[in-house]
Amino acid sequence: MNKERKLIIAGNWKMNKTVAEATDLLADLTRDLAAVKEVDIVVCPPFTALQSVSKAILETKNIKLGAQNMSENNFGAFTGEICAGMLKEFSVRYVILGHSERRLYQKESDALIAKKASAVHAAALKPIVCVGETLAEREANQTEKVLETQVRGSLAGLTKEQIVETVLAYEPVWAIGTGKTATTQQAQDAHAFIRRLLAKMFDEAAAKKVRIQYGGSVKPANAKELMSQLDVDGALVGGASLEARSFADIIKNSI
Repeated sequence: MNKERKLIIAGNWKMNKTVAEATDLLADLTRDLAAVKEVDIVVCPPFTALQSVSKAILETKNIKLGAQNMSENNFGAFTGEICAGMLKEFSVRYVILGHSERRLYQKESDALIAKKASAVHAAALKPIVCVGETLAEREANQTEKVLETQVRGSLAGLTKEQIVETVLAYEPVWAIGTGKTATTQQAQDAHAFIRRLLAKMFDEAAAKKVRIQYGGSVKPANAKELMSQLDVDGALVGGASLEARSFADIIKNSI
């Protein structure tokens, strides 16, 4: 697939996989994806498995390690939090921020996500910033309004240089883990809107370089059509990334 931006496909394992299960999954992915060079591949295990997966990833050349969250603080009395320095010990390269589950269950605000994004960049890591509307918001024709609020708020304070090194993930909340998927046109329309917004916030040259992933029940069967859209630059995969064959097939079908 000839795309202006290299595809980036990340697996968000969420609160799944023991250390042993995580290393087994990584071993299978390493075998199945050894020949893939056309896609940036990222796996995001739970914190407890980062060390073991990191050691296994050192032996691969085409899989990068990501974390599912990070504190905006560098150290201190923040019980239960993980900072950038701790992630860098395990060669983490990417950090998911503002996933809809954290926005919902941990009440994370756009302002907090912006602070985290700045901290990720300050540590020379790359954030994957998630945005997306609920079903009620889409049915009320509020999609673009919600996306603009989230994108502007979650990226506040970033420079042009930083936005180019930021990945955005459009995840319609109504399609996460539900089996529902946005149509290719719905996905493309949302991604194109986000890119136009980035051009207003930064400039057109920077906006053209930003990779925007789609997340929401991505499967091997729909990967090719989704990734073929002009402004869809990859996928943030949840459930389908927990099984090596399905995740590998999503990646292979996207090329």
